[in-house]
Amino acid sequence: MNHAFTMAEILLSLTIIGVVAAITLPSLTGNINERTWNTQRKALYARMSQAIALMPSLNGYGTLTEESSSGAGDAVDTAAETFVTAGLAKVMKINNICDSEHLEDCGIASKFTTLKATVMSTPTKMSELNSDMVSTDKIDAITSWHLKHDQLDTKAAAFETGNGESIIVYYNPKCISDFDTSGTSMIQPKICANLIYDLNGTKGPNSIGKDMGFITILYSTDSSVVMPLPHLYDAGRASQPDASALCTQQDKEYRLPNRDELAALFANKNLLNISTGRYWSSSVIDKNSAYIIGIEAGDRTHGIRTETRPIRCVKR
Repeated sequence: MNHAFTMAEILLSLTIIGVVAAITLPSLTGNINERTWNTQRKALYARMSQAIALMPSLNGYGTLTEESSSGAGDAVDTAAETFVTAGLAKVMKINNICDSEHLEDCGIASKFTTLKATVMSTPTKMSELNSDMVSTDKIDAITSWHLKHDQLDTKAAAFETGNGESIIVYYNPKCISDFDTSGTSMIQPKICANLIYDLNGTKGPNSIGKDMGFITILYSTDSSVVMPLPHLYDAGRASQPDASALCTQQDKEYRLPNRDELAALFANKNLLNISTGRYWSSSVIDKNSAYIIGIEAGDRTHGIRTETRPIRCVKR
């Protein structure tokens, strides 16, 4: 006796297969995209680190002057563009360079999504990236320290790499080396350049933590290049010795940022939607103290390791 499926049974089976596919396909696609972006991100970091290591000094590029008087309109700012044309372009393959008026010509989208899913217009100058990178004058409510920093604003520039990434550059031509290793100081003068990268240009999703992220370059000589991928949320509060365990509990791929990675979180705090708190780093000064950075103002100092402070974990 021959057995066969009825048309109703076949249609039912196809319906079930379709429902299962509709449920699982987005997850599979998302996982594939995440792995691809992670591979591209690490390759970009390796190329950028090698390029920066070939540059003898990171400060002094371009011209940056204020207006001779309010409203004069005679300010000159070629800093970021010159940093790319005369600096980076000499040590890595760059296909296209764009000034602040034509960022879109280098594949820079006009808007993107921050880490916490808010839409943000692409910053066209340093103060739009983080106003505290340019100027801050605050009294700390707990310590009563006067936290002050002031430097000229700079326009962004952009470029496309030989591998197809679109990168926007915010540059400080007067950055300094890391001469202060244990006292309290402002981190802004030590940040030479901050880069926001997009691994696939305007294609999308144009989201921080997915196809977009940031690279921060510190110190004019003996430079440090960091590319932390921060977790969406704080891991909680803990003493410095217990902080790493909180990161592992949150996600086994995440860890406590070192002091330079924490400085990168400060520089890009508008992209992360964090604004206040002195966060622990993994960088230890001695058995009793470790580095902390104030996200509100950019002050870097040491804290007693047994103190309880907020934790934001990162993936490298």
